[in-house]
Amino acid sequence: MNPGKVVRSRVATLTDLPNVGRETAADLRLLGYERPDDIKGACPFEMHRRLCGITGHVHDPCVIDIFMSVTEFLAGDPPRPWWSFTRRRKDRLSQGAATTADPAQ
Repeated sequence: MNPGKVVRSRVATLTDLPNVGRETAADLRLLGYERPDDIKGACPFEMHRRLCGITGHVHDPCVIDIFMSVTEFLAGDPPRPWWSFTRRRKDRLSQGAATTADPAQ
């Protein structure tokens, strides 16, 4: 969903989350997430790594940005466009970011 249209109190399905449409919701289901609350506390880098392993191909790193937008929204941050996470993702990857349980690191 477009982050500008997200209403936190109405988030009930995966596609109610910021930056999540049908395709991303399908990817989240592949990862075992059925509801938004299932994603709370997940690491977006680990989610991407697992998704690549499940599907057998390397997904665009921008998927990490989407996962970051979702996990941070679920942690209480305001909904933001996925591209607002790109710089932080690139910085973390350039520093050899290992997976972490804290998506804000």
